Amino acid sequence: MPLLIRGGRIITATRDERADVYAADETISRIEPSISATSLPSDTVVVDATNRLVFPGFIDPHVHIHLPFMGTNAADDHDTATQAALAGGTTTVIEMICPGPQDEPLSAFESWRQLAAAKAHCDFTFHQAVVRFDALAREQLRGLVQSRGVASFKVFLAYKGALDISDSDLLALLEMSRDLGVIVTAHCENADAVAHLQAAMIAAGNKSPKFHEPSRPVWVEADGVNHFATFAGLTRAHGYIVHTSCDAALQQAALARGRGVSLWVEAVIPHLVLDASHVERPDFEGAKFVMSPPLRTKADQDALWRAVASREVSTIGTDHAPFHFGSQKQLGRCAEPAGSNAVAGRTNAGGGAAAGATGDFTKIPNGIGSIQERVDLVHTFGVVAGRINYQTMVDACSTQAARIFGMYPRKGDIAIGSDADLVVYDPNAVSRFCKADSLSALDYCAYEGMERVGRCETVTLRGRIVARNGKYIGGVGGGRYLPRTPSHFAQ
Repeated sequence: MPLLIRGGRIITATRDERADVYAADETISRIEPSISATSLPSDTVVVDATNRLVFPGFIDPHVHIHLPFMGTNAADDHDTATQAALAGGTTTVIEMICPGPQDEPLSAFESWRQLAAAKAHCDFTFHQAVVRFDALAREQLRGLVQSRGVASFKVFLAYKGALDISDSDLLALLEMSRDLGVIVTAHCENADAVAHLQAAMIAAGNKSPKFHEPSRPVWVEADGVNHFATFAGLTRAHGYIVHTSCDAALQQAALARGRGVSLWVEAVIPHLVLDASHVERPDFEGAKFVMSPPLRTKADQDALWRAVASREVSTIGTDHAPFHFGSQKQLGRCAEPAGSNAVAGRTNAGGGAAAGATGDFTKIPNGIGSIQERVDLVHTFGVVAGRINYQTMVDACSTQAARIFGMYPRKGDIAIGSDADLVVYDPNAVSRFCKADSLSALDYCAYEGMERVGRCETVTLRGRIVARNGKYIGGVGGGRYLPRTPSHFAQ
């Protein structure tokens, strides 16, 4: 049905204006100061946006939904995760395909796409993780770019023996990516340093969740950023640093860009809102907040917000990776016997350190669920707190992801011809974050009790209303795979 959103204040990355928006056949066709409903088809759905903001649908550039990891699988499936995304204003997600080191890239891609196609309610596309780079993998990766619409790869400079790749393979992958126009996203740490530090922590009896951060300190992350940026510069490839958590890593990225490296930086909402004190909670509560890179200091939070405001940080994602506290996170209480090596569903990504009866923080599945909360958290702790303005919020949470990953202007803007993915937002609604409001299957909310200012009142996907006031109303399915054309070519 046609859609008219009238009386709202339209906010994009570059515009702030009062106007009506009309959409038909899934795309925006009119943006005018006033559009009379009487001149439109009789079946037009009219949404009153008086005293409301109208945003382009938000894009989460970093989610894990189907995620085999550390002997278990993420709590959400594509049904629950994408309902939660839409309720929170996110209309497109970019999911990480994370195969094991023995899996073929093509098989992994088809498995992930079939799972998403069967249940996803929002639009979706993928970053293809590269954890092997033999001749067959190279051939299949090229094929995924040329025939399946893959335009971004993912590499891990972490999880030694599980997901990491050698320096020689990293260089070769970056060269191939440059030639294909593909951007490479990177988890930047130092896998050897993390494995060493984790083993030392466990050997010293330091096994509780609070020792997760000291085993992956800021210098390990900063070194990973420098390492990846150096290789990107050598090959003239384009790179994207995922989930940057600290000032030291930001400084390395800035230095690399100053040398002429084509590099983009992502922050994720847990690092912007939560700090290391959460991991220090007693009675194993800290396990809820174990993710990698870890939560850092409030000073690092402030540095990240400044970098978002200055646009040194291009995007804000979630790294949504939900694992139940009542069961899956408990793997860190009763760790496996020494010598076991259970990654990515097949691996002990912590490095195989010896465990004792008191537990082992390296066995806690890494991740914090945030797919529904992201937009309201950015609004509350960014815009309302005076750290960023509305244009920056839209740029970081939608437009830049569309631009960097080959979806703009179809996604990420309110413009003639763009998909009618729209969010009517009440900036004055006040409530608190709580598990009861979440549509994710996860058994806890990491932001429980925090004040929330703002609410996605109406969310549309290609002109169809799919969520109202935090509830999904879009029916079964409806999400589409978005094939993309590589657009990153070295200058």
